[in-house]
Amino acid sequence: MADPNCAQCRFRAKFDNNPRSFLGRFWRWHINFCPGWKRYFLSQAPEEKAELAERYGFKKYLGQVKKQK
Repeated sequence: MADPNCAQCRFRAKFDNNPRSFLGRFWRWHINFCPGWKRYFLSQAPEEKAELAERYGFKKYLGQVKKQK
């Protein structure tokens, strides 16, 4: 499987610019079960994981970040 392109995702950019937009809300809902986003998230450094988890409100990923510290 190819590396996820989540850092340059246009839908993620929509969320960053306007979290309440339709595409922004769709992207946020989608990453709850997206295997590509999970792989991207878990491949980041611990500091970056914590920042992403806080920015996007990842309750289910916050536990994984804390366990790795």
